[in-house]
Amino acid sequence: MAPRRADATPTATEQVRRGQLIEATIDLICDRGCAAASLSAIAQQAGMSKAAVLYHFSSKDNLTQATLTHVLDSVTAYVTERVAHAAGPKGAVVAYVRSVVGYQRTERRHVRVIAEMLLDRRSGAASPVGRWGMLVRLLADGQRAGVFREFDPQMVALAVGGAIEGVISHWLTHPEFDLDAAADELETFTLYAIERPRTRLPAQASPASSVPRSVL
Repeated sequence: MAPRRADATPTATEQVRRGQLIEATIDLICDRGCAAASLSAIAQQAGMSKAAVLYHFSSKDNLTQATLTHVLDSVTAYVTERVAHAAGPKGAVVAYVRSVVGYQRTERRHVRVIAEMLLDRRSGAASPVGRWGMLVRLLADGQRAGVFREFDPQMVALAVGGAIEGVISHWLTHPEFDLDAAADELETFTLYAIERPRTRLPAQASPASSVPRSVL
């Protein structure tokens, strides 16, 4: 096996091999779960030796972390592109919610990896605050622009993120679940949580309305 470069930068061939190992890890986690994705199983899946796996990634933890980073980077790029084309703070939050849900349909394998690795407390994805960091920033931006009501952006991001995770978790086990309808409801739920209440004109009291009514 060829020695590494002096600066430890992966060669083009090494980058290809690393990509193959990450894809093999994704396949194994999707099919059998994190626990079954041993170095030996990953090596077999990728058609390499265990020594070759350790050459590219010094441990299973390094390989699974690289796999998780690859998946999360893919989700982030997908969502960021759609948020960037949204109009205004409200449009950006709506685009965020709908694109996170929409990604599930286009990359179901990646979603399974994230769901599996969320159960592994050693992984960076185990931090809810870190997972919803982009949403926290979008909510704070909307508040600074005077579009959203006053609230704790982190708290609301956790609530919205938890709702999204609940929908995704249900869809993974019930593929017939209507993901489009769920995205519509998540959008409504989110907007109710963040928008400023509309000012209503007080209703003119009628003579009958001034008479106390029994609750029974």
